[in-house]
Amino acid sequence: MEFRYCVRLALLGLSLVMVPGVAPAQNIVKLGMIGEFSGPFAQYGQQILGGMRAYMKIHGDTVAGKKIEIVQKDTGGPSPDVAKRLAQELVTRDNVDILVGFGLTPNALAVAPVATEAKKAMVIMNAATSIITTKSPYIVRVSMTLPQITQPMAIWAAKNGVTKVYTVVADYGPGLDAEKAFTEAFKKAGGEIVGSIHTPLQNPDFGPFIQRVKDAKPEAVFLFLPAGEQGIAFMKGYAERGLAQAGIKLIATGDI
Repeated sequence: MEFRYCVRLALLGLSLVMVPGVAPAQNIVKLGMIGEFSGPFAQYGQQILGGMRAYMKIHGDTVAGKKIEIVQKDTGGPSPDVAKRLAQELVTRDNVDILVGFGLTPNALAVAPVATEAKKAMVIMNAATSIITTKSPYIVRVSMTLPQITQPMAIWAAKNGVTKVYTVVADYGPGLDAEKAFTEAFKKAGGEIVGSIHTPLQNPDFGPFIQRVKDAKPEAVFLFLPAGEQGIAFMKGYAERGLAQAGIKLIATGDI
């Protein structure tokens, strides 16, 4: 995921999403950034904010004649209730003009009604589940959607001789979205899904799941997990249980 590229698009597009609620006399646009800055998903928030700051350092902190000010809030991970509360605080207490960030789908979905009620533009910079942009007319996404990645992977796998796949995905919106897109495209291309596992989002023990995959003897496993510690843990288990030696290929997104 090219966070800096996405942030660049977001900042360049701010002049397009500025709404009448922005007071011209202030000459300031306040961005309420909701992200994951602590916990196992901290890299999402850190990279998005780092990309924004890097862009502003190079290109300046003014867009369409207005100075950009960032108000940062930390959800601590996938915490919809926290994300919604922070969004409400940003709108009512900090008087932000635009809500930005959102590394994880559950947090983005929780904030969508807040953006609608407050009539604030909401810029999704990473969360990639397809349905997010349907949840509010005020949402724009500058990053990818999961089918853009997983459907071509499924077609590629089928064209390259893979006929049987076991899917392993995290049990939350993006994982299910990725699995659905991959499965539909793979079956359409003539492939077969021989099994499916949905792993817990918090602190999963991958050992038993990986063994189930190995016992099923697929030609490949399709994997979607949040970036970071989970991917590392799965890859350790994949190596320790000898899936590669058993001829089971790994098909995964760039999060791994």
